[in-house]
Parts: sequence; C-alpha cells; structure tokens
Amino acid sequence: MTEDRVFLIDTNILVYYYDMSEAEKHKIVNDLINKCWKREAYFAVSTQNLSEFFSVTTRKNILTKKASMEIVSDIIKFSNFIKFDFTYNTVLDAAAISEEHNMPYWDSLLAATMRQSGIVNIYTENKKDFKMPWLNVVNPFEKKK
Repeated sequence: MTEDRVFLIDTNILVYYYDMSEAEKHKIVNDLINKCWKREAYFAVSTQNLSEFFSVTTRKNILTKKASMEIVSDIIKFSNFIKFDFTYNTVLDAAAISEEHNMPYWDSLLAATMRQSGIVNIYTENKKDFKMPWLNVVNPFEKKK
C-alpha cells in the first residue's frame, strides 16, 4: 500500500454509508466502502472525520449515540482504515490554506491534515470545498463520461 493510492473518505461519504434516506447515494457508497471492510482496499479517515461522523449521524437521528460510537470504534480497530490526526502546527497550516484558497476552515484543516499525513486523494461530495492543487478530489456520485 502506498499513500498516493489511498483515498480519504470524507465525512459526507461515510455518513451516506449509514444513511438509507438517499438510496442511490447509499448504494454507490456502500459498494465503495465495502471494499475496505472486505479487505480489498485501504481507506483513510482522520480524527476530524470520525468526530464529524458522530456529530452528524446523531444530530440528524441517522444513528443512536450508542450505534454511532460502536461504528467509530469499529473503524478505529479495523486495520484497513488508516487513521491519522492533526497537530498544533497543522492548525496553523490550515489557517494559511483557508486564507490562500478562500476555503472554510474545517475543510482546510482536513486538507492540511491530509498533506501532513501524505494522503493526496479524497472521496467527497464537496469537490468545490477542496481547491488545493496537491489534492486529487473525486466525487463518487458524478457520472463517468
């Protein structure tokens, strides 16, 4: 496994895996993330993603707090999910990215954390939020041409 082939799973993609209310998006994400659970692929998640996942799934009543905690725990324990975190210096890097690329801070923090960790690929529904030239941003819901 090399970092240039590993994709970070953005929070919105992870939420769709458990949210059945959007059937088409759920199916696409289900097929994608199951590759990781079946040990056919490695995906990355950050501490920020897991925190956002817990917040979104419980606030929107997609999952109970207990179920969401169990899922976060399973992801943390599962070796095909690469986990990483940010540092104090990442916060400064994120602020600079936010300023330079005119981006929301939380997306900038994720991008800075990815750069710090050597992850250059991200699956996200929000391509417009990740404008950095060093990232390969893929929306799994876009139709292939």
